Amino acid sequence: MRSYKGPNSPDRQTQPGPDTALLGQRQVDWLLRGLRTSRATWKVVANDLPLGLVVPDGPTDIEAAAQGDPGAPLGREWEIAQVLSGIKRAGVTDVVWLTADVHYTAAHHYSPERAVFTDFAPFWEFVSGPLNAGAFGPNALDPTFGPEAVFVAAPPYANASPASGYQFFGEVVIDAADRTFTVLLRNIDGTVLHTQVLTPER
Repeated sequence: MRSYKGPNSPDRQTQPGPDTALLGQRQVDWLLRGLRTSRATWKVVANDLPLGLVVPDGPTDIEAAAQGDPGAPLGREWEIAQVLSGIKRAGVTDVVWLTADVHYTAAHHYSPERAVFTDFAPFWEFVSGPLNAGAFGPNALDPTFGPEAVFVAAPPYANASPASGYQFFGEVVIDAADRTFTVLLRNIDGTVLHTQVLTPER
């Protein structure tokens, strides 16, 4: 998501184009092809940037996809919409997104029932990390894809030193017998702050 994206801007373009690239079309096609042909129960997408969190770059520009506009997809959200609708059309199930970048930890559930753009199936995104960096957050959620913050742990002030203890990491455990996908969000001491157990659709 950083190698092929267009320049940071307010990200409110009303039509897709070179300046709205996030993954880039070749990578979008590659991702959707891989998801369609995967035989894995769980399809895990490791995304550099969160999907529904507003990540500002200075006073006006945006670093990630979401820009806080509550309406239909704009800017880089066009590619996210393309990926999500492509997953739904292909009948791909059990896709989970794992990301870091925003320096705190959270569990987000996305659903078309809460969204403005509705051509996708519900899914989870889990945020955690990076380790040994200033801690921030929580960031605002953009409602375009209907995210809900089911759990959030963030420092009480911005740029909290790593020495202050507000560092987080995630762990995933997949049970070979029942195929459940368990996400454990932990603090720097390894204490589990939140557990989310996902059951496969297929």
